[in-house]
Amino acid sequence: MLYFFRLLFFLIKIDQETLLNWFGIEDPANGDISQMDEGEYDLNILNFETSTNISLTTFRLIIEGLLEKVQDGLTLADIENVLFFILFIRFIILGLRYNLKTSFYITCIGLFAGYLWYRHLIDLISMYRNVLIKLPFLHKLGMDAVQLRSLHREMVLTDLKLGENARWYNPGQVTYFAFAKGIINIDPETGLRYYIDPISMFISNLPESYKVKIIPFYYKVYNKLIPKVFQICSKFWNQISGIATYAFITRIGKRYCPYLIRWHWTLLLIIGVVEQIFIYFIYRVQYFQTAVLIPQTNSYGDYLDPNVVLQINFLDGLLACLLLAHIGFVIFGLFHAILGQYFYVPFFVENTELHIGPRPASSIYSGGQTAWQDPEEKEKSLNRLFPKLWYGWFGRGTKYEWPWKKLLKKIFKILRKQFRR
Repeated sequence: MLYFFRLLFFLIKIDQETLLNWFGIEDPANGDISQMDEGEYDLNILNFETSTNISLTTFRLIIEGLLEKVQDGLTLADIENVLFFILFIRFIILGLRYNLKTSFYITCIGLFAGYLWYRHLIDLISMYRNVLIKLPFLHKLGMDAVQLRSLHREMVLTDLKLGENARWYNPGQVTYFAFAKGIINIDPETGLRYYIDPISMFISNLPESYKVKIIPFYYKVYNKLIPKVFQICSKFWNQISGIATYAFITRIGKRYCPYLIRWHWTLLLIIGVVEQIFIYFIYRVQYFQTAVLIPQTNSYGDYLDPNVVLQINFLDGLLACLLLAHIGFVIFGLFHAILGQYFYVPFFVENTELHIGPRPASSIYSGGQTAWQDPEEKEKSLNRLFPKLWYGWFGRGTKYEWPWKKLLKKIFKILRKQFRR
């Protein structure tokens, strides 16, 4: 029981109201009070409990509230709430098992690995936004993607005009706008703009005969060449920044980068190569619908040919299945990363571990289990014609027996004995 005193470090009152507010779920008790008539109010405040302790009813209310919210469509806010709740619960469990310092390190490792999958999820819904809006269950997710894209465009336009929204995590943009703002000075009286950098000051002190020849070339360099070079470097950096960051953290800093982060990051890069096939296939299907099938309508918007209706319905179902499978797989990897676990995908996992090696079993920061790396399993995989597709939940292996399986086996044995009599 003394381990529970470690929870005092959180300085958070954890009760039913706190958990329900975290997920944005209304407490039924508060709803009953708000529906009472004026004559039914009890003025004695002590008769009302503002919050109750956590119980099985709390988790039942959370599950019912989440199911009710998800029925209208999944949003990014719902995913974030569930992820941070899992991180918080995991932090508490690891704090009780080890200590607060170790729990913080392990939780941060899972958070960083999950952030990689979450950024990939945002990129996917941004690319699929036009298709997601048409699907009922993923409509809100598509709206979130449209809002994020419009916000990003607004920030880019504002940065190009003023440069006031440049942030520390974008050092190239900060350096460019600091340099541009430092060398440009505007006269408040005349409104004229002139440069105060050493090159401009040197040219301003030249004789008039030299200025006539040099100034046209000078303005071409400052107004056209430098912005064009910066634009080219920015596009090049946007293309190579992901690989450069990966190489710097997981290759150069391999000694300081946990295995869990390296594993999930490498797997994401390898999967990204194959993902382009599905992404462009969905683009082509959507283009075929909008450019070929949809124009085959009359003035009332009805389809004259039943075969066209069949094709559109078939393609809608195909798009829905592909999107759900793709986004579901990314969310599946996201939850594994948050929980510090691994999962097996044939061909991709083998190539991932060829790059980063096997999991160090001696470290508590390396995450969950990888049953496919066991020596016995490796020998069996060499003799298989087709790869094994499933290695149990969280990579535990198929030999692991859950308690409910043992209970079912005992019940089955008892029933079999009864029938034999």
